[in-house]
Amino acid sequence: MMAEYQPLVNDVTLWNVAVERQIQVKGPDAEAFVDYVITRDATKIPVMRARYVILCNEAGGILNDPILLRVAIDEFWFSLSDTDLMLWLQGVNVGKKFDVTIQEIDVAPVQVQGPKSVDVIADLVGEEGRELPSYGLMEAQVGGHDVIISQTGFTGEKGYEIYLKDATKYAEDMWNAVLEAGQPYNLRVVAPSHHRRIAAGILSWGQDMDFETLPFQVNLGYQVPRKKEADYIGKARLEEARAQLDAGNPPYRTQLVGLLLGGKPITDYAPDFWLVSDSPGSDPVGYVTSPWYSPELEANIAMAHVPVDSSALGTEFWVQLPDEYADKPGEPVHAEVVEMPFRPSVNPSQRERLKTRGLDAAV
Repeated sequence: MMAEYQPLVNDVTLWNVAVERQIQVKGPDAEAFVDYVITRDATKIPVMRARYVILCNEAGGILNDPILLRVAIDEFWFSLSDTDLMLWLQGVNVGKKFDVTIQEIDVAPVQVQGPKSVDVIADLVGEEGRELPSYGLMEAQVGGHDVIISQTGFTGEKGYEIYLKDATKYAEDMWNAVLEAGQPYNLRVVAPSHHRRIAAGILSWGQDMDFETLPFQVNLGYQVPRKKEADYIGKARLEEARAQLDAGNPPYRTQLVGLLLGGKPITDYAPDFWLVSDSPGSDPVGYVTSPWYSPELEANIAMAHVPVDSSALGTEFWVQLPDEYADKPGEPVHAEVVEMPFRPSVNPSQRERLKTRGLDAAV
């Protein structure tokens, strides 16, 4: 995995992410339906643009955090993995009866990620590809077949996703075309890069958050608008939770933070949640969700849930690592709360952009 990190941050990589299923919502009420199931304002998403969004249940818990593509005035795609969100969307509409169809369509993506990804895309679809903005969409052909390309990705690096239509028929044609276009740029086929997404502060559903997690707990409060008038699932609870936060009474016990921690380099996936304590030998107060080694920082980094009142920058903790990563087997390593993202992103997240403007919510 660490060998795969180098072409990602220096050249260009190709990922098979067909696990990202496309759930199509199409029909006269598509915009109204999508607006009801996401927290952000769907009416403000232009055609041929994408957004990172969350969907919550009535208790405010996060059900998923897909990329939402608006490919037409009456058609949206939820690009998601990890959950059966299609069943949730269909179930919601059993009672609400919006005039839409909701189905999984035969569209599967690959990700082209890394600083030279823009050159690969330009060679595939022409110079227009270089002008595609962050979260912009364009129609094109790759390998002779119809695709939609977005400037999105799971890395914080410059990157794109190529959504192939009729993917069960033409996957190899598209895949081989990207491989050929990438040869001059040292393209390598790699696995999805969790070490880079952790450095970028990008969350993974089921690992850093789940349906019991409020957005405010995991730095997604900006996804909860202060000015969205329309109703949406979870709105009442989320607005109540924000009011509690504004009053200084967080309605939850733990907050997701970034940690810089000791130990030997963590160079593979963590198969469990590693426990966090206030001091060596004390009872656990939190847990690590996503750890990895950062070559740039020459240190281990991690996301972790810790007590809200101990989440300030500079707070010290102790993390119980597996023996293979511990400095001394059986002894915890020192950790400190630090700012996320851990390193600058080529494409800053909406949270990063809003923070520079002094804002805490998407309108």
